[in-house]
Amino acid sequence: MEAPQFQASLQFRRFLASQSPCFKDIEHCKIAAPKSSDERVPSLNVKKLLRRSVLQLVGLSPIFISTRPVLSAPVQEMKEPDVIRTLKLASGVRIQDVVEGEGPEAHEGDSVEINYVCRRSNGYFVHSTVDQFSGESAPVILPLDDTQIIEGLKEVLIGMKPGGKRRALIPPSLGYINENLKPVPEDFGPRRSLMSHVKEPLIFEVQLLKVL
Repeated sequence: MEAPQFQASLQFRRFLASQSPCFKDIEHCKIAAPKSSDERVPSLNVKKLLRRSVLQLVGLSPIFISTRPVLSAPVQEMKEPDVIRTLKLASGVRIQDVVEGEGPEAHEGDSVEINYVCRRSNGYFVHSTVDQFSGESAPVILPLDDTQIIEGLKEVLIGMKPGGKRRALIPPSLGYINENLKPVPEDFGPRRSLMSHVKEPLIFEVQLLKVL
């Protein structure tokens, strides 16, 4: 039983010896290790080359991997911001409807009862019929004509309905062109403060209470 195994082993040794000189003495043949790191560089380069070839073969090159997430990211839809649009009248008054209101509209020649807040164009408070601290109001009654009310505010009030609210920017030419025009505060201090800003645009926030 051992003779066939011995013959097969001997034939295998002869085959290896015929393929390479190193295998002539297989028991004493040693593989020489590289003496320095420079000698190991070719094997490392071969490994990198093989790895790159495999990646390219499956379509996963380093460049493709780094750019694919960017290219495949979904594009977010841009939404236009909500913009509150205003109506600019031919006179230069800008009107913004806040609340429409209900009932009969105010017309020129009518008298109206209103609450209002007057501010400078930069938002600085000037005067109001509503107390800023207590919230109590002292509405005023104004005739919608050309002799008693500032022109810009008359244009704002015409067409409003009871319960309606409007915000408006009134240019100086349609504002307090003289001290007799309404609305003006009754107290001296607030009136003086209002008159000191008559040469600049003013913002009125108006609430129509009644049409008389």
